[in-house]
Amino acid sequence: MRTRAPGGRGRGTASRTRAPGGRGRGAKNRTRAPVRQRIITSSLLAVAALYFLAPVYWLVVSATKSSADLFGTFGFWFSGHPRPLRYLADVLSYDHGVYARWFANSLLYAGVGAVCATLLSAAAGYALAKFPFRGRETVFGLVLAGVLIPSTALALPLYFLFSALGLADTYGAVLIPSVVSPFGVYLCRIYAAAAVPDALLEAARIDGAGEARIFAGLGLRLMGPALVTVFLFQFVHIWNNYFLPLVMLSDSGLYPVQLGLTTWIGYADRQPVLYQYTVGGALLSVLPLMVLMTVLQRYWRTGLTEGGVKA
Repeated sequence: MRTRAPGGRGRGTASRTRAPGGRGRGAKNRTRAPVRQRIITSSLLAVAALYFLAPVYWLVVSATKSSADLFGTFGFWFSGHPRPLRYLADVLSYDHGVYARWFANSLLYAGVGAVCATLLSAAAGYALAKFPFRGRETVFGLVLAGVLIPSTALALPLYFLFSALGLADTYGAVLIPSVVSPFGVYLCRIYAAAAVPDALLEAARIDGAGEARIFAGLGLRLMGPALVTVFLFQFVHIWNNYFLPLVMLSDSGLYPVQLGLTTWIGYADRQPVLYQYTVGGALLSVLPLMVLMTVLQRYWRTGLTEGGVKA
């Protein structure tokens, strides 16, 4: 009869068990990317960052130079006597402050257009997501088709339409087309379907709330990240839009900043100082976009992630 030594089983069991934390370290090592892969990824991201930031850096450096220094010094370094504040002040005061008016026009077009487009997209997306009706998917398909049509292809038809209505060469010629955003409707529909519970809406209806109150009090609040995303996208699109104002407007007093800077470049051969003013004006024109992107980027990421994951 064979007997086991006292504690033998325990020692055998202990010898077969893993050291505390061994599994955690193994799992961590398995999930962590190899050093070579992390180095390659970081290097590619650094190259991409340099690629996108190099024009901004050049713009900042060039805004401190005179027109002669723009062509006579190294483009990516400052000249011997940088005077950025003086040159930017000259931009704002040139031709009785026409640049300030262009800048204000761009704020009007982009600000009002983006707000109206966001509210219209929210209402349309909410209705497509929460109200079943005949032909709803057909309407949504038309919205998706609108996303695929480039805005430049619609500029000339819009001009003929607005010209027939007597609205060409007015603020409305740029503002009215800017309040329509098919991408905004698409994003709001996807986000409303994922983030606005039907049970909550039914509870509000049982309590006696009307549909308009439910949309304003519940729908807009729950769709907040998507609305910020739509506003940001539409603001950037309107701010950078060049072709529509070019077609619609002939009065230089109605120009946005992008179209105004182009006119300066057209006269720069006869007035070389306009080269420096154009560079300074371009630097000022990107500041609102940089501020908006910095302030609203966390809502932008949330809105895109929510709409992409839960669709």
